[in-house]
Amino acid sequence: MTAFQTLYTSGPNGHWIFLLLTLIMGGGAAYVSGRAIADTWRPFWQVVVYGLLLALVVRFLHFALFEEVLMSLKNYLVEDGVEDGLIHPNVQRTLACITIGIWRHAWPRNRTRALDGCGPVY
Repeated sequence: MTAFQTLYTSGPNGHWIFLLLTLIMGGGAAYVSGRAIADTWRPFWQVVVYGLLLALVVRFLHFALFEEVLMSLKNYLVEDGVEDGLIHPNVQRTLACITIGIWRHAWPRNRTRALDGCGPVY
């Protein structure tokens, strides 16, 4: 039994299915969601809600497409951890920009490069 099998219960092609659905498709959706939350300055609690919903969708796709167990708490928690881990860095970037912005207004000499890379990208 490998370390992957102890964390995540799946069929014979479980590694590839996990890579395709959870990391590539679910991770891509999580990254885009995190970017949207960060760029539109949404509250932090929405990160948790989006992560839970994305994990539910990914869990359902595993069930519908590859006949895996739908109600597996262990698999759901692994998928939720992946989705939240990919949403979180974008929100952290926004929080860092807020902190930099507060310092920028406190000391006007730092205005030249204080907010490089912060704010929405159009």
